[in-house]
Amino acid sequence: MTEPRHRTRAAYTDRTVTVYQAYPPEIGAPAARDGRFPAAWKRDRMTWIKPSFLWMMYRCGWGMKEGQGTVLAVGITRDGFEWALRHACLSHYERGLRTDRAAWRRASGRAPARVQWDPERGLRLQPLPYRSLQLGLSGEAARLHADEWIVSMVDVTPLAHTVHAHVRDGELDLARQLLPRERPYPAGDEALAHLRGDA
Repeated sequence: MTEPRHRTRAAYTDRTVTVYQAYPPEIGAPAARDGRFPAAWKRDRMTWIKPSFLWMMYRCGWGMKEGQGTVLAVGITRDGFEWALRHACLSHYERGLRTDRAAWRRASGRAPARVQWDPERGLRLQPLPYRSLQLGLSGEAARLHADEWIVSMVDVTPLAHTVHAHVRDGELDLARQLLPRERPYPAGDEALAHLRGDA
């Protein structure tokens, strides 16, 4: 089956969806321990959540980039995730989705969430010919994420390092078996229609 250019893929249950974030240990370790962000977490900054494990690995260098040494699998409510999608705006202007660039700027200024579609990644972190959703939360969305949507936080840095070791050693089948099971997320076409750019 051909993979569509824009599709949200995630590990999810009836109630929750798993997204990934990476932080320095002074934020990530207490977050995983307590199941919530510590006081040091800055609420006034945009926070990006990523449903794709391998895209997170690309972004954080398998948990080895400076400032991204703790990788968290964050279980959030599906209601919260879908609220963010409905209230999101693309992070860039896309002809045809807004009447003009000024209309996109106005919508972007009001939206509490941003969407980017970046190339999905393979086990060697090479770009694939289809896109993966990145969801940026600010203002109301960041507050809801921190205070209401989070159900669980798990430190998956050891998993990241183990998968990376298998990839480094050429053991791709072993690495693949350890990956979280991500599948198309049933958000519905109407929830994503305003977020499918061509970039």
